[in-house]
Amino acid sequence: MSGRVLITGASSGIGRQLALDYRCAGWQVWGCGRDEGRLQALADAGITPLQFDARDSAAMARVAAGLPVLDLVILNAGNCEYMDVAEGFDGALFARVIETNLIATGHALAAFLPRLAPGSRLAIVSSSVSWLPLPRAEAYGASKAGLDYLADTLRLDLATRGIGVSLIRPGFVSTPLTAKNDFPMPCLVTVEEASRAIMSGLAAGRHQIHFPRRFIWLLRLFGALPTGLWLRLGRTLTSKGSPS
Repeated sequence: MSGRVLITGASSGIGRQLALDYRCAGWQVWGCGRDEGRLQALADAGITPLQFDARDSAAMARVAAGLPVLDLVILNAGNCEYMDVAEGFDGALFARVIETNLIATGHALAAFLPRLAPGSRLAIVSSSVSWLPLPRAEAYGASKAGLDYLADTLRLDLATRGIGVSLIRPGFVSTPLTAKNDFPMPCLVTVEEASRAIMSGLAAGRHQIHFPRRFIWLLRLFGALPTGLWLRLGRTLTSKGSPS
């Protein structure tokens, strides 16, 4: 199967690997990002680069106006910043992460949803962090939980238009973003493994795509613990450096 796919956050990490893999599979690919140099590398691989800041709704609208009808849109752009609440709640950091991960997704939906026809699919990349509250993840976790609800609601409303919606919730993936983490990352997978899991799930029309399976089950198990017990465990994690 091949078609036309647009991927945001395609200049690095999961988005870049998805762009390359879809191109290798015979798809026509539009890869979106801010970094001109990285986008040029995608262009060299036969991918059409689209340069804009995901927070710039006007820029996205201009780009979208020149696109054909698409078979798949993958909204993957995002960022992660941790907060040390013991030193005070950082409102600016919170707003910055929410704007990048959640508000910018809304701008992308406004721009690119009109390019999706019946039978097409929308995919939103969230995170496994929304399974379980984790230390220092106030901003990142809130932004991803918002994406979860957004995707679930869109799935209901877009069904009448024949557009499927997939929510993607990866665990730890080895990317330039996670390379900044200063704590152990259990069940870490490569971008190639992540791309295969996502492409397979999208091809099957799955509503939820989450991986790696063992890590997700651990998160769900911990999430079922009584709040008091998880609070005690959370204090231990905070003292050692927190995962997300």
